[in-house]
Amino acid sequence: MYNEDWLLAQGHTACAGCGSAIAIKLALDALGKDIMVVNATGCSEIYTTPYPRSAFRVPYIHSLFENVPAVASGIAKALEVQGNDHTKVVCIAGDGSTYDIGFGSLSGMFERNDNVLYICYDNEAYMNTGVQRSSATPLLANTTTSQVGKKIHGKEQIKKPIVDIAAAHRIPYAASTSIGYHADLQRKVKKAAQIKGARFINIHQPCTLGWRYESQLTVQIARMAVECGLWKMYEVEDFGKKVTVNMQPKFTPVAEYLKLQRRFRHLTDTEIQEIQKRVNEEWSKG
Repeated sequence: MYNEDWLLAQGHTACAGCGSAIAIKLALDALGKDIMVVNATGCSEIYTTPYPRSAFRVPYIHSLFENVPAVASGIAKALEVQGNDHTKVVCIAGDGSTYDIGFGSLSGMFERNDNVLYICYDNEAYMNTGVQRSSATPLLANTTTSQVGKKIHGKEQIKKPIVDIAAAHRIPYAASTSIGYHADLQRKVKKAAQIKGARFINIHQPCTLGWRYESQLTVQIARMAVECGLWKMYEVEDFGKKVTVNMQPKFTPVAEYLKLQRRFRHLTDTEIQEIQKRVNEEWSKG
């Protein structure tokens, strides 16, 4: 159904079932029109802005993988000099830019506490450039650069705890959410928009291409990640003083979540049990 009020217009070229399109649509509609978006190179830039068209119905600037936070910081400072205290500057970037290539620039933005809301859509790999592993890729996941063989069985490293790292900079607000829980996602975006300083939201979003599942399952898989405990939805507020876990998992078996994705189809029962053990240990810490 066409809706001209949506700030991410229909007709873009995202994959069927694209999780990032859901994330961006929900975030923009929560923020409203008085924003400026700075978008990193990646899937979202490719499918929303093929020249000469744009799916963004708000002011939009595309920049590189490595410097989106710096560009946004400059825009925020320019608005301040102009006396504009109402327009929100919002970064939108994938995990490749956020966790890896642009992390130095992002850390600098956090350290300066620049007045920018940074939103990462986390699909757990470099999907736009060929499904290569990123530091957001989960342990043992199969990608084109963490392949499965006799000696190596997928990615050998754990997923980088990016929200914890953001919060460790003692910024005013850092949070994680999921496209499986629209109300939680939009509540956090609206809350972050009202806070001055550097803010960070990490949105978990399944990817049909890289995770290899049927496109109609995107939201279901997103919810399953939370229900089994592999994805934690929480907030860190007041410069690290307050931590709130927003949803307790049902602790459904992680195997139910993993088996729907062909990036995990190589896992042995022992490996699945090891992942389950890690989840149980993480949540036992409180």
